[in-house]
Amino acid sequence: MTILPRAFYSRDTVTVAKSLLGKKIVRKIGKQEISGTIIETEAYRHADDPASHAFRKITERNKVMFDEVGKAYVYFTYGMHYCFNIVAKSPKFEAGAVLIRAITPEKGIEVMEKNRGIKDRKKLTDGPAKLTQALGITKEHYGVDLTADAKLFIVDGVRSGKIIASPRIGIKNATDRLWNFKISIR
Repeated sequence: MTILPRAFYSRDTVTVAKSLLGKKIVRKIGKQEISGTIIETEAYRHADDPASHAFRKITERNKVMFDEVGKAYVYFTYGMHYCFNIVAKSPKFEAGAVLIRAITPEKGIEVMEKNRGIKDRKKLTDGPAKLTQALGITKEHYGVDLTADAKLFIVDGVRSGKIIASPRIGIKNATDRLWNFKISIR
C-alpha cells in the first residue's frame, strides 16, 4: 500500500478529481483501519471558478487551499457537517481542491456503521458529510499532510467503469462546468 505522492496532486484540479476515482482513502484509528474506494469527486479551482471557496480571497476557512498540494481541506457546513477535500492544483493556479463526495466502503465497515448509526451499506458513505462521519474525519484533520500522515491518506486503487461528468451539486455559480465526476465499481 503506497501513499500517493505530492506530485500526484500537483496537476490541474479537474485532472486530479478524475484521477482520484478508484483510489482508496484510508483512515487509521488506533489499531483499526477503515477504508473505501473513491467513487465520486468534485473539482474546485481558484480565480476562474466562482463556485470555489478560494474564488475571492484567502480566509481562515480556505487558507489551506492556497498551501502545498496534498493537504486535507476539511470544513464545516450547514452548521452540522464536515466535508473532506484534498488540495490539488497546477502551478498555474494559486488555489484548488477536490471534494471527496462518496466512497464504496471496504474495510472497517462495522466501525463506519457505528459512527453513522446505520447498517445500510448503500447509504453509509454516499455523500460528503456521510463519508466524513463514517470515517471520523473532523476539523482536527484540517491541513493534515495526506502524503505523509499515517492516520489519513490516499493509496492507489483500480478504477473500473466509465467516468460520468455532470454539474457540481449544491452550487449556484458556474453550474455549466461538468466538474462532478462519478464511477460505478459495483
